[in-house]
Amino acid sequence: MIFSTEAKLSQLSIHKVGNKAAAEPLALSEQPYPVEDEVLNGILLQYFTGGFLKVNEIYRLHHPTSNLALNEVYHFCKSIFADPESFHENSRQLAKQLYDIADHPNIKPGEFYVVYFQNIQVEGALVDAVGLFKSENKETYLKVTPSAGAFGLSYESEAINIKKLDKACIVFNVEEELGYKVSVIDNTNKSGEAVYWMDGFLNLQIRNDEYTQTHNVLSIYKEFITDKLDEKLEVSKPDKIDLLNRSIRYFKENEQFNLDEFSNVVLDNPVAIQEWKDYKQHYEQESGSEIGDSFSINNAAVKKQARTYKSVLKLDKNFHIYIHGNRDLIEKGFDDAVKMSYYKVYFNEEQ
Repeated sequence: MIFSTEAKLSQLSIHKVGNKAAAEPLALSEQPYPVEDEVLNGILLQYFTGGFLKVNEIYRLHHPTSNLALNEVYHFCKSIFADPESFHENSRQLAKQLYDIADHPNIKPGEFYVVYFQNIQVEGALVDAVGLFKSENKETYLKVTPSAGAFGLSYESEAINIKKLDKACIVFNVEEELGYKVSVIDNTNKSGEAVYWMDGFLNLQIRNDEYTQTHNVLSIYKEFITDKLDEKLEVSKPDKIDLLNRSIRYFKENEQFNLDEFSNVVLDNPVAIQEWKDYKQHYEQESGSEIGDSFSINNAAVKKQARTYKSVLKLDKNFHIYIHGNRDLIEKGFDDAVKMSYYKVYFNEEQ
């Protein structure tokens, strides 16, 4: 988790990066932007760092050849950390690199901010960092001002909402030899049609720590239960929900994950257990990311994944049944008289 309460924004350069594929220009500033105004400094800090408070994933800069020096973002950030006086020139090089890989027709033009932070906190340590930000979406704001016993009304179009980061990355000056610790946000390309920010520009690889392992196990287990288990076994929707609830319960009640224990406790079926282990192994082979059979459970990852686990049984457009507890207290049947299915639910008291 990232905190900016002690952080100082010491240098800032702003450039305009267009879409190269659409022949839009790249406009590089000649000088860094002075950040002497304390109010503006505070606003910029809020804009640049506020979205990272709930970001837990840590990435690394990397290169497919394993030669980190070939990752341009790594190279320019390393140069900045080695010589902060070179900040602005390296910010221009970073803008050129971003422009060169903007070859998808859906990439929007926008301002590209390069920031040098001092004393920003990541995982309990205060370090310097280089921030890379691109604003693509603009909004219109109204401004009301008193005027001679009445009020005047004006507006500003093409303005930036400081509570909405489009693309952001912070490279922390720690663990340089591993590709630094990197935190990233991309709120404009969730469809995956233009993943140039994370893959083309930054070239990131997620750090395989306990957060990532916890997140990945819960994610692939959910896919397995939702999409794959009923290819081998007949599994009703209430049973699927129950299997998902059991997994979340296991992760909330234990500090350590153990693959055999988890499989036996949660699935409790030899065929399902083997299918699950095969599915996990297939994921590891396809993704190139190994998940240990035993690791410490990360509560932040559990909390995040639990939000995606749905315990709702939807019946036509009339009813939703939320299944949180004992699966044995709900039964499915078919009424021959009305030719419709039904569920019978047992309970002690109505709340």
